[in-house]
Amino acid sequence: MSMQDPIADMLTRIRNAGAAGLKQVVMPGSREKAAIAAVFKQEGYIKDCSVVEDGPKKTLVVDLKYYNGKPVIEGLERVSKPSRRMHCGSREIPRVRNGLGTVVLSTPHGIMSGAQAAKENVGGEIICYIW
Repeated sequence: MSMQDPIADMLTRIRNAGAAGLKQVVMPGSREKAAIAAVFKQEGYIKDCSVVEDGPKKTLVVDLKYYNGKPVIEGLERVSKPSRRMHCGSREIPRVRNGLGTVVLSTPHGIMSGAQAAKENVGGEIICYIW
């Protein structure tokens, strides 16, 4: 059976691993998932991410970050879904939790955070919110 939304699966695996207190999450990898994980690392939500290639298959390994025994990632929300794509312009990038969270966008310049997209004056598809 094929997976309908691999990014939603990635976010759910990270959310569940944080709730279970796991140090690492292992999932099927892709360039898009690795780019999203790189944004999470750049914004300080995870410790590290790496892609392990085992022949034709790729595996994404995400090391979760904890502070005082609680996961740094309090919430993840998938915004743009296969059934309904959500786009925004460079001036319409939403704020997450009054600026305490981060929006992840897929832009013509690659996958980046909302703050970086606003700095580069580009809009795109809203992938997810993280706080």
